[in-house]
Amino acid sequence: MKDTIRPQPGILDIALYEGGKAHVAGVANPVKLSSNENPFGAPDRAKEAFSRTVHSLHRYPNTDHRSLREAIGDVHGLDPDRIICGVGSDEIITFLCQAYAGPRDEVVFTEHGFLMYRISALAVGATPVEVPERERMADVDAILRACNSRTRLVFIANPNNPTGTMLSLAELERLADGLPKQAILVIDGAYAEYVEGYDGGAALATDRPNVFMTRTFSKIYGLGGLRIGWGYGPRAIIDVLNRIRGPFNLSTTQLETAEAAVRDQDWVARCRMENARMRHWLSEALAEIGVPTDTSMANFVLARFGGVEEAEACDEFLQKQGLIVRRVASYKLPHCLRITVGDEASCRRVAHAIGQFKGLK
Repeated sequence: MKDTIRPQPGILDIALYEGGKAHVAGVANPVKLSSNENPFGAPDRAKEAFSRTVHSLHRYPNTDHRSLREAIGDVHGLDPDRIICGVGSDEIITFLCQAYAGPRDEVVFTEHGFLMYRISALAVGATPVEVPERERMADVDAILRACNSRTRLVFIANPNNPTGTMLSLAELERLADGLPKQAILVIDGAYAEYVEGYDGGAALATDRPNVFMTRTFSKIYGLGGLRIGWGYGPRAIIDVLNRIRGPFNLSTTQLETAEAAVRDQDWVARCRMENARMRHWLSEALAEIGVPTDTSMANFVLARFGGVEEAEACDEFLQKQGLIVRRVASYKLPHCLRITVGDEASCRRVAHAIGQFKGLK
């Protein structure tokens, strides 16, 4: 008898997303540099806010996220009514695909783009369209050529994960201006805070009806374990997304901790400065031992090796030294390892270990 219980088309085409490895068999307390986490964690005032919420765990959270949206608006100079909050920026990406894409529609992203773009497109029955990059950099002309009357969403992470590369404001404007009239440009700003003076695409999302921005508290704010993100864009899009958002998608703990975190911009500035310092040091150290990296604007570097075998062998060597980095074959970069910029001790240790590996060849 034939199976009668089947998932929607596209679901079984989804490869399971795998996060950065956190453990190595036989190694106690490894140094984790695989998930682009802030090595300094969350600001103290966020931790204090988190602790206070233990007294209200029996209460439902508010449904409109007003206080957090106003805090985000205050800090970034944005209209709170044009902000939506979600379970990480992943949920905002899911909302966008649910609301604007479906069967016979296309969702465009670049070949080394965040894996959730493909997953979220397939989950709603849309067709994922992968566009080649140029030397690990998004190619605006190639993206525009890939767009047509079926294109509904175009995702660009800026800076991009896992490459760390970044499009200029002029290129983002050119992309937004060149899209078909029914398409939305989604600028994923998960790593925007690591770029001095960069608004993550907020100005474009303010001025243009076809641009939307997503952000997260998981990276520089050190709240990856709580899963909090937000999006900003035209009120018409926000209204649509709120119609499919669950009323209690964020807990009181998430809301109050994130509000305390976003109001501590001194913490953000310190983390950004230290990340830039160690990112530069790590890139230079790797270059000196023959491991090139592209100019990264995020909190990681993409180390390029001579081939797949060398990259995998280096990863195995690092694990034996108690160092966990990220293989990125799933991003079509099998000859590379993505290395989170940790604290100074971690950066020096991983650079030294890769130097040892190269010396053994």
